[in-house]
Amino acid sequence: MPPEPLSDAVPDDRPDDWFEHWYGPWAPRTPRDVAALFAGYPGIWWVAGGWALEAFTGVERHHEDIDPGVLRQDLPALRRHLAPTLHTWAASSGTLSPVRPDVDPDAPADDVLPEGCGQLWTRRDATSPWEFDVLLSPGTAQTWVYERDPAITMPMADALWVADGVTYLQPEIQLLYKARGLRPKDRRDFDATLPALGRDRRAWLADALGRTLPGHPWLDALH
Repeated sequence: MPPEPLSDAVPDDRPDDWFEHWYGPWAPRTPRDVAALFAGYPGIWWVAGGWALEAFTGVERHHEDIDPGVLRQDLPALRRHLAPTLHTWAASSGTLSPVRPDVDPDAPADDVLPEGCGQLWTRRDATSPWEFDVLLSPGTAQTWVYERDPAITMPMADALWVADGVTYLQPEIQLLYKARGLRPKDRRDFDATLPALGRDRRAWLADALGRTLPGHPWLDALH
């Protein structure tokens, strides 16, 4: 099971500025910025997280950062693409460690990242804010795979959708990721997205939740 994002690995009684005090600020980036970042990238990429749900529903929400997604198997290509402009750090279990572009640049992810690492933070240099929280996804160019249960898959062509030149993760998949946390913002995202989900999307999400989180409180609404 992948680790929780660092933004969730903080004390419950933290002051509002706790995260920024320890890890530093995030630059305000948008899906357009992600599209610009990945211009010329040879692999598949998409925007996940709250931005993907906002793009689908049209309901605006607050964003702490932005979460591009790529295939984990494409890490060497990603490192080469980012190296000219951004420093890359492995984010895992509340810790950050640099992934230098000159160290094993063609090695697979499991050889260069800490065990369980499923995301990379990027920034221009040590004095700059973080820019993109890149999620590393299992699967292939043909098949999206849910890392918490690899038996749950979807053709990659169906798992992604495009609007105004930006590729996004489908909302039912994003809600599946959010269902485990059930933070207040996850509940708000579910409430905002549910009315826009058609029957097939609701059925897929209900089936995935029934298999991975039986008894989840969203199941009644989906049915």
